Amino acid sequence: MIKKEIRKKYKAEREKLTFEEIEEKSLAIANQLLRLDIWEKIYFHIFLPIEEQKEVNTEYILQILAGKDKEVIVSKSNFETITMTHILLTDNTRIKKNTYNIPEPVNGIEVPSSKIDVVFIPLLAYDEEGNRVGYGKGFYDNFLKECKPETIKIGLSFFDPEKLIEDIYINDIKLDFCVTDKNAYHF
Repeated sequence: MIKKEIRKKYKAEREKLTFEEIEEKSLAIANQLLRLDIWEKIYFHIFLPIEEQKEVNTEYILQILAGKDKEVIVSKSNFETITMTHILLTDNTRIKKNTYNIPEPVNGIEVPSSKIDVVFIPLLAYDEEGNRVGYGKGFYDNFLKECKPETIKIGLSFFDPEKLIEDIYINDIKLDFCVTDKNAYHF
């Protein structure tokens, strides 16, 4: 399938999920993450979910990161330049939804992409090769290009992988892992 078809399919699949299923699967995803060999890292970038899009609830992962005393970074999107500014999440960070309902930090301490060790990536779908399909704007492609090569890229998904995403571009950045409620796929 091509990305356009995959986006349509997985938006529809997500729409079928109940709030209870999202919470249950999100907790299971957080528990699956504990099995990965990533916890010696320091700087973890995480997305705050768009509830209206029925994204993985990352609150459980935030609790793990806090319990392990990790530095947590969240982003603010610039829709004119399709870039993100990365902000250290602290007790004083004020979060506000933007016009697209994306929860974002209002202000805070900026962290360069080159410092980030692990990135948790929102996505609609992915394939058995670690290729991913997001909403199609390119925010994460632009961001991941700025990260150091050894940055660990982890997709979070409610669903198993597609066999193949047919229209992959040369500049698309693959995942290292994708974690679901039942599996942690390594690519």
